[in-house]
Amino acid sequence: MKKKFFLFLAKANKRLLPSYTKKRLDLSKASKLQLAIIGWRYYVTTKALN
Repeated sequence: MKKKFFLFLAKANKRLLPSYTKKRLDLSKASKLQLAIIGWRYYVTTKALN
């Protein structure tokens, strides 16, 4: 159940949230919101892979 939920969230993140790696965002110049989005995507992706 938990894994399916995180897989769904990962797919939703991929469609809804911006990809900063494709935009070549420099992490030292990222805003707090951008860092929060990166952290959220990382969290969901690691939970979906476990």
